[in-house]
Amino acid sequence: MYSKEETQKLKREFWVTFADKYPRKWVLYDTKIKDFSFKFYVDNKKALVLIDIEHRSDEKRVAYFEKIEALKNILEEEFIKDLVFEKEFILENGKTISRIWVEKLDVSVSNRKYWDDIFDFYNEKMNSLELFYKEYDDFIKDID
Repeated sequence: MYSKEETQKLKREFWVTFADKYPRKWVLYDTKIKDFSFKFYVDNKKALVLIDIEHRSDEKRVAYFEKIEALKNILEEEFIKDLVFEKEFILENGKTISRIWVEKLDVSVSNRKYWDDIFDFYNEKMNSLELFYKEYDDFIKDID
């Protein structure tokens, strides 16, 4: 087991190493949609690439989710397979968001032997989600 400080240092090293291997600017929070973001997540069991829709208005949150869901066939056939769509995802803090994600299981941020696999997974899947978003962002943004 690592101490809290060792864990933080290891995670920092993980992200710096990822940025060195794939030095580019990711879209992440720069979607031009309030509370609509792309995220990376990793722990000691899995790595995820996510779209989180956290709009305060449930109506708008669901509208954005349903726009992407309407494009699900195109998204999966042309960009990325094995996505999980969850309209009502409950965060640990009790907040309800909408989440779309793809995961890689049986990897660990604490074990460097998995890092290259995680980095490659992140690059491939996030790049695919960003290409999809760039192509369909006008449609997704138009919820009024």
